[in-house]
Amino acid sequence: MKIADKHEKIIQSSIKVFARNGFFNSRIAEIAKEANVADGTIYLYFNNKYDILVTIFEEEIGKIIARVKQELALIESPAEKLERFAALHLSLVEDNRDLAEIIQVELRQSSKFMKEYRNKKFAEYVNIISQIVRHGQELGVFKADVMPGIFKRAFFGALDEMSRFWVLSSRKKYSVSTAAKQISDFFINGVLISSGPDKESTGKENTNQGSKNIAK
Repeated sequence: MKIADKHEKIIQSSIKVFARNGFFNSRIAEIAKEANVADGTIYLYFNNKYDILVTIFEEEIGKIIARVKQELALIESPAEKLERFAALHLSLVEDNRDLAEIIQVELRQSSKFMKEYRNKKFAEYVNIISQIVRHGQELGVFKADVMPGIFKRAFFGALDEMSRFWVLSSRKKYSVSTAAKQISDFFINGVLISSGPDKESTGKENTNQGSKNIAK
């Protein structure tokens, strides 16, 4: 087996084992068995379980970022970009429940990960949202007084909570498309500049008032 293939096999096997047993209850021997390699082979690629956990996050989030950017590049409307981002994020739970469980549950239970890991990949992922907002403001379709940094955290927070709910629930009450549409609509309606003479005037007043508040 090629080095790259063996590395990937260990990563995918680790995802299954961590999701099945929990990170703290999983052993290197179990990962080796799942990957069909010797225990010592694991240590040729990783220092320990924590190293595997960090690698899983970086590599899998990297794949998600690449996919999201590729799909969003085909969409012109900032509002539609946000809705598509929501759908792609929530589909992670449906397409790969094991990975979703690790990201939503296991990573957060590791105080070492939360305190020591400089989460650049996560920042890059969430920044996609703020970039969409800034683009919408440049086009004049999103309100100028909306702070992209606050919006991205609120928007991602809503998606994250829905993902966590699905991971911890035995069954979903809503489809991915319904949840993505509902959540994105809540936020998009709050940042869109209203159309029409009366609404447009109101939107400008709100924007000006927001700018004054920011200045204060």
